[in-house]
Amino acid sequence: MRIAVIGASGLIGQHIGAELVARGHRVTSVARTPREGVDHALDVETTGVDRWTGLLDGHDGYVFAAGSDDRATPRRPAYPHFRRGNVEPVAALSEAAARAGAGAAVVLGSYYTHFHRAHPEWELAGRHPYIRSRVEQARAARRSGLPVTVLELPFVFGRAGARLPNWAPALASWARSRVPLAAPPGGTAATTARRVAEEAATALEERADRDTPVADENLTWAELLARTAEAVGAPARTRRLPAALVRGALVAGGALAAVSGREPGLHLPGLGDLLLRELFVHPATGSVQRALEETFAR
Repeated sequence: MRIAVIGASGLIGQHIGAELVARGHRVTSVARTPREGVDHALDVETTGVDRWTGLLDGHDGYVFAAGSDDRATPRRPAYPHFRRGNVEPVAALSEAAARAGAGAAVVLGSYYTHFHRAHPEWELAGRHPYIRSRVEQARAARRSGLPVTVLELPFVFGRAGARLPNWAPALASWARSRVPLAAPPGGTAATTARRVAEEAATALEERADRDTPVADENLTWAELLARTAEAVGAPARTRRLPAALVRGALVAGGALAAVSGREPGLHLPGLGDLLLRELFVHPATGSVQRALEETFAR
């Protein structure tokens, strides 16, 4: 197959490209910034259907590994920012792929959409602009009838050269510092960039149409911090962070953002309802230990 990987220079995009090549497929790499190994430098927010159609001509599918992540805090209202980054590019790609005769697609999404389906009573899309964008992104991807696999990703460990998860440097600095490690209740599912690449390649080969939450291991926040500290060579006891303190800090952060005219993608006053839960995905039968050690290698 010939596959266009959009976001090919990112951590997961690099792993997906390498996995596809290892399986004998051809890859067209697309990224925002021109650099060695990038075939097309395009901004997904400004590239229209006609341009995507020309690029996808002769391709069997595409992978969307770009977009806006949940750490962004744009000017309020926040949703238009996340729509421009996550929904509109995928809608354009979906139409372009149909015009070009591509046979399948993979979109990298968020495991929050998994919990949106599993727990409608949490009202995640209504409360959080970022999650709303991911829910609508999945709908936009299927608008033209193309088989699409949405990989719903939690914390992703691993590295690709110098490329790390965006959150990893700050977490490593905390673990190496003298500031005590403190974890609230709750936890998260976790996976690896390599596992995501394998899932993406298989979905394209099968021309699958499904929503797939990806998880290798479920970790409490205390376990995640302790294993990070161990990986950076600064093992330390993780203390208990009271849930009330976390909620209070998030409410204060939300008020500060409002005063500055900004709005986070994850509504801070309601974020405690997520962070303090065990956002675990089942089945999770693997391990992220090796990728975690690679992420925080000294």
